[in-house]
Amino acid sequence: MSSDAPRSRTVEWEDPAPPLAASRAMDGLTYLRALIAGELPPPPIARLLDFTLVSAEPGEAVFECEPREFHYNVLGVVHGGVACTLLDTVVGCAAHTTLPAGVGYTSIDLTVSYLRPILSTTGMLRARGRVVKGGSRVIFAEGVLEDASGTALATATSSLLVLRP
Repeated sequence: MSSDAPRSRTVEWEDPAPPLAASRAMDGLTYLRALIAGELPPPPIARLLDFTLVSAEPGEAVFECEPREFHYNVLGVVHGGVACTLLDTVVGCAAHTTLPAGVGYTSIDLTVSYLRPILSTTGMLRARGRVVKGGSRVIFAEGVLEDASGTALATATSSLLVLRP
């Protein structure tokens, strides 16, 4: 195939309504572990950007993503929005692990620092999120996006609002 050949990608996802309904009856950690075990399908954003939740512990979550050419921006590097979205996801899921059934969250703010460029040749990325300070109204979390050798590529801090029913 010529390098000039058009490229394509097909994205498929499952209806997000059933897992969302199921999540309301589970605490956050149980819900994320059900996603990891394949008992529930991942959310559509994970399929779209190729994120995989690989572990969840109390106050911590880890995702992986292999950067690909379809993540590129006009400069020929992985778009910063991919790193930002991955970090937003991992800090949010870290916060989610601390929440009881029926309680949600939303980001109040997210600050991302980009440290190094990411290319399709960078290899597997690992994003780790952890809760810095839990709370019943606001949760503070931080995340780091690393390459396979553990070199930090981007970092994030976030405040998340706890949403009670």
